[in-house]
Amino acid sequence: MRDFTLRGMALGAVITVLFTTANVYLGLKVGLTFATSIPAAVISMALLRLLGNSNILENNIVQTIASAAGTLAAIIFVLPGLVMIGWWQGFPYWMTAAACAIGGILGVMYSIPLRRALVTGSDLPYPEGVAAAAVLKVGSTSQEGAEENARGLRVIIWAGLISAGFAVLAAMKLVASHVAVRFKVGSAATGLSASFSMALIGIGHLVGLSVGIAMLLGTALCWAILVPYLTAQRGVTGPADEVVSAIFGQEIRFIGAGTIGIAAIWTLLKILQPIVSGVKAAMASAQARRGGVMLDVIERDLPIGIVGGTVVLSLLPIAALLWWFAKSGPVADHAAVVISATLVYVVVAGALVAAVCGYMAGLIGASNSPISGVGILAILGASLLLVLYFGQGGDASTSRALVAYALFTTALVFSIATISNDNLQDLKTGQLVGATPWRQQVALILGVVFGSLVIPPVLDLLNTAFGFAGAPGAGSQALAAPQAALISALATGVLGGSLDWTLIGVGCGIGMIVILIDEAMGRAGKTRLPPLGVGMGIYLPMSMTLLIPLGAAIGWAYDRWSDRQSRPEFAKRMGVLAATGLIVGESLFGVVFAGVVGATGSDAPFKVVGDNFASVAMIASPVVFVLLIVQLYHRTMRAVSG
Repeated sequence: MRDFTLRGMALGAVITVLFTTANVYLGLKVGLTFATSIPAAVISMALLRLLGNSNILENNIVQTIASAAGTLAAIIFVLPGLVMIGWWQGFPYWMTAAACAIGGILGVMYSIPLRRALVTGSDLPYPEGVAAAAVLKVGSTSQEGAEENARGLRVIIWAGLISAGFAVLAAMKLVASHVAVRFKVGSAATGLSASFSMALIGIGHLVGLSVGIAMLLGTALCWAILVPYLTAQRGVTGPADEVVSAIFGQEIRFIGAGTIGIAAIWTLLKILQPIVSGVKAAMASAQARRGGVMLDVIERDLPIGIVGGTVVLSLLPIAALLWWFAKSGPVADHAAVVISATLVYVVVAGALVAAVCGYMAGLIGASNSPISGVGILAILGASLLLVLYFGQGGDASTSRALVAYALFTTALVFSIATISNDNLQDLKTGQLVGATPWRQQVALILGVVFGSLVIPPVLDLLNTAFGFAGAPGAGSQALAAPQAALISALATGVLGGSLDWTLIGVGCGIGMIVILIDEAMGRAGKTRLPPLGVGMGIYLPMSMTLLIPLGAAIGWAYDRWSDRQSRPEFAKRMGVLAATGLIVGESLFGVVFAGVVGATGSDAPFKVVGDNFASVAMIASPVVFVLLIVQLYHRTMRAVSG
């Protein structure tokens, strides 16, 4: 069957551009991105069927190309930090695109030796990869499958319209987009907040109940214990809002960073042996092919020689990119030594993060990969590398230049992490549908290139329209970009000598306790408690985490209903598509809204009511929100039973 076709590559490129745009906006707003393999597979099957002569392998290539949009967009967890510290005013197109593309291609290369260890040679569940394969199989093998696929496309569109519709009402100020309150509790202070975001419900459905519970635990630990304790220690002498905001931004985030970091290290230790075995198997396969042995089509990776050669050859453009970025300042004065050390760091750290992210993709899916934890480890490593040569402190301009260089180095490592996370998920799908691995690996490289070309202008658009919280001149509508703020703060703290390592240590201690609990629950056959989820619950604002456990509970209840249907797996897939539609609809409207803001210069271009309507909007918001969610899932259930 044909798999690599011109129309398939064109369709994959279009989907990649659209979903990358959506993910960039979502990541900057709430600090999370979504996987695009399943919706891309559904869209591909629906459209290519109209053109005729489509097949499961062609559709698989389309979703492989488009899946890059779900993960490469996570580069926005680092790059906005350069604007936040005032080093960049915008995003230089070719420098930004090159960092994404080079790192992404390296991510593909690093993940190839891991396929045998973590895909074919392990029992990791790969929830999203298995679901994508199921969608492809059902939609490509029968007329009944075609009808199911048509239903799935209608569910995505309906969910997207509901999500975008609520976002439109919020932009018109007819409903409130969020609610927040800070208050004193004795000598302490804390707060409650929630964002009325359909996308958060969709994310919760996709990540599942165990992650939802972990995030709820982290949120409760943060706002019921840590924030009250730390505010009581500091003393609440002014408005509660100011004290709570300061404690959260200056202390809580670093505790969460420690929790996420220790979780990523633990994951790496668990998978070292399978990684070594996978590399040995890849080398043995290459030797067998040179000896004339014909490998099964589903075992043919890009040759290990090409993989190694690409990694080595990539050192030259990486070095040129680093020199281009740091052509003035302290790094330029010691370019040969610093850039050489940075190259070694990118190669070694890239291999480590590829392994961590690949494992986590298999365990809990690409939607909930440990990208944040990996970014924290990467920025600490890059910053400490500069400290060894330049020391800590120094004048403000030198310190800022070193922070910027550390962030740019981390961006390269981060691109490796995001794509290695995605590639193994795609390769699991390919294994289940009988695809050729090396063709998927080439397809993902194309997806990386397409995504890299669209990320810089979208970032520039959002920066112009909203700005980023904490950046010079940022307004009230500034996007939170929580991971970028945290990562840039870590770099500033390490290089400036002001980082309170005690906070990181407390977070590591919490993480180790959660790891012990998670392992004990796993051995007992109970629901796991992902340490990463707890860490995210600690350091993300409550407004961004509170609805995710609700979405997870809704998804759990829907799946229990699905188990009672005549075709439970189909029913569950329809729920996944509904949740995905919620994310895509709100995200795409957000980008359109950003364009209107940038064109008009108004931060509320769709506002149709006065400020005195705010109390009515606050009451209407939860009512409308709940009714729309109920309507969506009711309609999805009808689509399943119909």
